[in-house]
Amino acid sequence: MSSSPESSKPRVIVAGSSNTDLVVFCERLPKPGETVLGGEFKTFGGGKGANQAVAAARAGGDVTFLGAYGNDSFGDGARDRLAKEGIRVDHFRRVTDAPSGVALILVDGVTRDNLIAVAKSANESVDPAMISAARPAFEAADVVISQLEIKDEAVYAVAEICSELGKQFILNPAPARPLANSLYKRINVLVVNEHEARSLSGEEDIDATVDWFGKQGCRAVVVTLGAAGAKFANFADGKRGSMPATKVVPVDTTGAGDCFVGWLGVGIAEGLGLERAVQRAIKAASLKTTRSGAQDGMPYREEVV
Repeated sequence: MSSSPESSKPRVIVAGSSNTDLVVFCERLPKPGETVLGGEFKTFGGGKGANQAVAAARAGGDVTFLGAYGNDSFGDGARDRLAKEGIRVDHFRRVTDAPSGVALILVDGVTRDNLIAVAKSANESVDPAMISAARPAFEAADVVISQLEIKDEAVYAVAEICSELGKQFILNPAPARPLANSLYKRINVLVVNEHEARSLSGEEDIDATVDWFGKQGCRAVVVTLGAAGAKFANFADGKRGSMPATKVVPVDTTGAGDCFVGWLGVGIAEGLGLERAVQRAIKAASLKTTRSGAQDGMPYREEVV
């Protein structure tokens, strides 16, 4: 039987969070205790996991999203948004004991920097049992991506099944928190921004943070540097370097890091190699910052490749 165009796409699983982003675009970010009036309000699909899934789907991946949502309109909307992107949602499960994820975001109208607060939600319901139930999807995957907006035990279960099945595991440890050494040893590519890199490693120099992650057992590391691009190291072949960012005028940086991770995952699944995958992911993430909305602003493959 001949394969369909869909089956020929690189297969990516994203295990992680889904939120609805409630965004206010302010003239400036308020100080503690201060109210800033007059901002524009918009609602977008969000959550690091769902963002990365949309990015990977628009990058050309055959994407499965594994996560949880509540019995409410936010959750129904989140599922519908992913399905409309062509993302497989068989393992995006409804739970009845927690609300769907919601994030409150303020965006500075001048600098386009943002402040984000995420509520306790169904994202915390993702557990090892859900990971185990999705085993056939993991068996079919080329690359698996996860982040830290779900519980540690779920992330460790993802790492374990990837190790068992020999699947490439990309971890974006955000929001940053201490990780067990056994987890680092199961990571094929660790993707962190410069703040997360310093927080996790205790090092200030970016090159030193990269070396620290290598000593923990990561096979490759990418540190994203915003407008300065990214640094990468592949400890398997000893290749490392820096990559400049594409020069753009940013409109909304929300989701740019997730865009990078999703595109990186598809590039690795396609066999591009780390350096070329980083280069393409930077181009996509830079383009994303010129558009509003974490998911809505993700670029399509034809715009980048």
